[in-house]
Amino acid sequence: MSEPRRPRRSTESGYARGDETRRKIIDAAVYLFGQHGFAGASTRDIAARAGVNAPALQYYFENKEGVYRACAEALVDDAWQVLEPAVRQAQEMLEREVPVRALIDAFVDLQCAIADLMFMKSREKDRRLFFAREQGGGEPEVGTQILQERLRAPLNKVTVALLARISGRPETDPVTVVRMFSLVGQFLAFHFAHESMLSMLGWSAIDGENAEFVKANVSAQTRLLLNTWQREGKTLRR
Repeated sequence: MSEPRRPRRSTESGYARGDETRRKIIDAAVYLFGQHGFAGASTRDIAARAGVNAPALQYYFENKEGVYRACAEALVDDAWQVLEPAVRQAQEMLEREVPVRALIDAFVDLQCAIADLMFMKSREKDRRLFFAREQGGGEPEVGTQILQERLRAPLNKVTVALLARISGRPETDPVTVVRMFSLVGQFLAFHFAHESMLSMLGWSAIDGENAEFVKANVSAQTRLLLNTWQREGKTLRR
């Protein structure tokens, strides 16, 4: 598998134009890969949607798999811009002896950061469809590898560590792992069952006050569960 070709640009303005072109191609590809899958999205269609010629796509990414790799990398970079403050806060909490309530706050803050990422209005549907196809299988393995190594594994690591400290169970305990995924999955349900949820609530979108309403209710539910599991852990340790 060959690495994507690096752009050859010599001036500052050239870099700016090149970065803009590269981002246009990635945005177009995320949309088309989400709509039609890797097999159904042609490089010609991606170039046309991005408003560039086909050789430009080859210049920046070499081939379609290179474009797909770049899409996964861009989605990871975008995600960390939203998630990094909450992840850093959680890591700092885990490095110190702090009250359980502070760990619960850190867990909820991280969960809300994940929700903010999911509810971002810009290109929300494009990302949702891209991830749905990637998770469903049949797409290039390189995308899942990048998302797993650079996003999902680090995020899961800090989340399960928080839950372990709160509940008193080991990080490797299957109960801890299942509970972690179930808590994070609360927001995933709103993400992937998007249209059904909007229909039942009579909303046109999850943004503004609607997003805050969802976050507040899910956060309250999370706090209730975390406090219950924390008390349960105290009982187990007796």
